[in-house]
Amino acid sequence: MRRNRMVLSVLLFFTALSVGTEAQQLTYPPQPGERDFIVDEAGLLSPEDAAQIKKICDKLLTEKAVPIIIVTIPSMAKYGAKGWDIMVYAQNLFNTWGIGYKKWNHGILLLISKGDRKARIELGKDWAHKKDAQCQKIMNTLIIPEFKAGNFSAGILAGVKGLDAMARELKLPRRPRPWWHYALVIGAVALAIFTVVSLIQSGASGWAWLLWGVVFAIIGVILYQMLRSSSRGGFGGGSFGGGFSGGGGASGSW
Repeated sequence: MRRNRMVLSVLLFFTALSVGTEAQQLTYPPQPGERDFIVDEAGLLSPEDAAQIKKICDKLLTEKAVPIIIVTIPSMAKYGAKGWDIMVYAQNLFNTWGIGYKKWNHGILLLISKGDRKARIELGKDWAHKKDAQCQKIMNTLIIPEFKAGNFSAGILAGVKGLDAMARELKLPRRPRPWWHYALVIGAVALAIFTVVSLIQSGASGWAWLLWGVVFAIIGVILYQMLRSSSRGGFGGGSFGGGFSGGGGASGSW
């Protein structure tokens, strides 16, 4: 009996040691650049689709500060996660890279493991679980059917388009108005009062029309500068700023 206990203890010791060693070997694909968006370790994307995906992701990040990161891997076993649920590996990857931002935690990860025949959409914490149903629909109707047909590149592109549409439906928090908005309102009211007084006193020959012409010229210059600024883009940051997963999203297999 005592001998059996000793054998069992030795077996448990080496089992624990093996598990600990395996856990230490957990790795991840190389992290992409701040605005590269794609890590295609499994070679699933065509150059044309990859270029289109980067364009979509760059525009979304610029306009909405929402990064979408696409990762394809040959298998989870290659990175020390053999037998793992893809959701768990996706959460670890999401948190390790810090997709999104702590104060604006709306990052999105699309992970595809070709050898495991599994895919996962993982969402940042600020999405909560409000978009889970939409993520599952994107997975079931846009991504997985293409994967089943062997069209991996088309499925990933379709999924990114779906995620882009989902992100743009989200109402962004209203930012406080800058001080010059209020100054413009006050100036407009003052100008309106001056115009009325000038018309009453001097009629059409008053200074009000000249002043209005100057104002419209200034407004034109301001609008031109704003349009130039918007054409250069809004949010200028990258995809990684300490964001972390909130557990929301959807998984699929084929």
